[in-house]
Order: sequence, then structure tokens, then C-alpha cells
Amino acid sequence: MPSSWTGNRVRLRAVEPEDWTAFARFADDDEPRGGRLDLPRSAESYRARAKEQAVAECDDDRFRLAVEAKVTGELVGTVGSHRTGRRSGWFEFDITIGAGHRRKGYAAEAVVLLLRFMFAERRYHKCLAAVLAHNEASLALFRGLGFTEEGRLREHVFFAGRHHDLVMMGMLVNEFDRRHAMSEP
Repeated sequence: MPSSWTGNRVRLRAVEPEDWTAFARFADDDEPRGGRLDLPRSAESYRARAKEQAVAECDDDRFRLAVEAKVTGELVGTVGSHRTGRRSGWFEFDITIGAGHRRKGYAAEAVVLLLRFMFAERRYHKCLAAVLAHNEASLALFRGLGFTEEGRLREHVFFAGRHHDLVMMGMLVNEFDRRHAMSEP
């Protein structure tokens, strides 16, 4: 029987404490791409964060899942819901895929699995994603999944010595259902 958490390429699973080494790699991967300069973090901080996520409760539908390559079992990224507006029926999510695993379909499939759960099981009406305007790969991913640009927050984020625009992307439940089907085939 197929799982709601497994696609053709990925399996979404709970974060485990030993995932901390992959989280540290993902953080290193993001520096050249995003241009943001953060303070160095210790290995212990990554261990503590992974352990915290491994035992975290799903507080108000905010959670983080590991994205595992189905064929190899390797942790290739994370996906999660990090803000919710239960009363209005919206949620915001983020996804991170390690540099060596990008452009292989992992992100698209992980997002569809997450959205299917949030729309069909948690009964949300709308999904939001915030993307830096210069991140063409993420903008193309979300457009390809059926997200619509809903607005642009001009010079909203500051890093690398200057301000950057933030693009707000959105998808409604009926738009998702038409494109991806609420239930698995």
C-alpha cells in the first residue's frame, strides 16, 4: 500500500537526531546561493536543533520533515510548515534541498506531498511561499507547481550589504486539486 508520505523520488519522514550532519551541510550549501552572511554555528548547535526537531510536537500545524531520496535513503533536504493562520485557512512553508541534490525533482515532489497533506487532511484553503526575487530557480519551481505571484515586498530583506525584494507566491486548494489531485491515484 502506498504511503501519503512517499512519492516516486522522495519519502518524507520525521527528523532524527543523527540528521544534524546533513543540516550542517545544507547550511553550508546555502551561503553561496543566497549571499547571506550568518555567524558560524557549532556542530553542537546543529546536534541540538536536530534533537529538538526530532521530539517536537506538531504545534498548530507547524512542523519540519526530512526529505529522503527513495532510491538511496539519503537525506537530501527538509520541508516544513512554519506559519499558519488557522482561522483564515492559510499556511506558509519552506523547502531546502542540498546543493548536490538540486534539479532532480526532489523539491517539486516533496512540496506536492506536503501540500496534499495540508489541503486534504488539515483542510487549509491557501498556501503561501516567500521567495527572494533573485532566486530564479525557486521562482521557476513554484510557478511550475502552479503557484501565482501575489505580490512583491520591495527591498524587504537586507543581506550582503543591500536590500532585496521578496516575492510572495500563493496557491489555493482548488488550484492545487486541478493540477495535482487532492488524493493519490
